[in-house]
This record gives sequence, C-alpha cells and structure tokens, in this order.
Amino acid sequence: MRYLLSSLLIAVLFTGCNNNNVKGSGIAGKGPGSAQTVDTANFTTIQWIDSVKNFGKIEEGQKLEVSFRFKNTGDKPLVIERVQPSCGCTVAEQSKEPIAPGNEGQIKATFNSEGRSGINHKTLFVYANTKGSQSHSIQFEVEVEKKK
Repeated sequence: MRYLLSSLLIAVLFTGCNNNNVKGSGIAGKGPGSAQTVDTANFTTIQWIDSVKNFGKIEEGQKLEVSFRFKNTGDKPLVIERVQPSCGCTVAEQSKEPIAPGNEGQIKATFNSEGRSGINHKTLFVYANTKGSQSHSIQFEVEVEKKK
C-alpha cells in the first residue's frame, strides 16, 4: 500500500510539471497579499514590452535563460510581489526593488530542458500592485530536440 501511494505521489508531481497548458493563477486562486499590492491607493499600471516569446529549437539538457521586459506606466512605484512559474523545470527571479514611474524592469527565468524533448509552452504568473488585475501571465515556447 505504501509503495502504491508513493508511486501515485511521484506520478502526480511529474504530470504537473509536464502540463504545458496551465491556466489560471497557479496558486489555487490566491493572489498577492502585501500592503503595497492590496492597497488600491498604491496601484499603478504596467506595460509589457514583451510578454510572449518563441525561442525556436534548443538541444535537450541546455538551460535556457529568458527575460521579459516591462515598463511602469503609472504614477506610483511598481512592486512585483512574486513570480510563480507554471512548472518546476523553470526557476524565476524578480526585482526586489520597486520600479519607479516611467522606468523599466525585467522578469528573468531559467528553463531546464533536461528530459523535456518536444514543444514546451511555459507560463510565469506575475503578481504586482497593478490596476484592474494584480495577476499577469507571461509565456514562452521552445522546442527541445532530443539528445543524439
């Protein structure tokens, strides 16, 4: 019985990482929660300079560095509270400092292509103090060619 439960848990974890078409917030409906990202008086606007990218083909095992640029188009500092990748094969990093009005920033991530041959669609969910919606999704696609 213990073996069956362990196998099931491992299968669920790997299946979740291989789901390339994740929709929604990725956090069961939970969004941002700091004072800066829930107080509407501190909300600003964001313009994504590039929110969708296609990186073509890479060889399996390669680590792909991706970045998405944005601009604070509002009149309050832009706070990126967190960036949540849709899969454990992608690790994201974000600016720790607020982005001043008129300035640009970027979200960086690293995709590990090991064991991911084929077309991969990955999404990063960005939570920020923005008017309208505090959740944004940015995406990239890459085709991973199996090692020869």
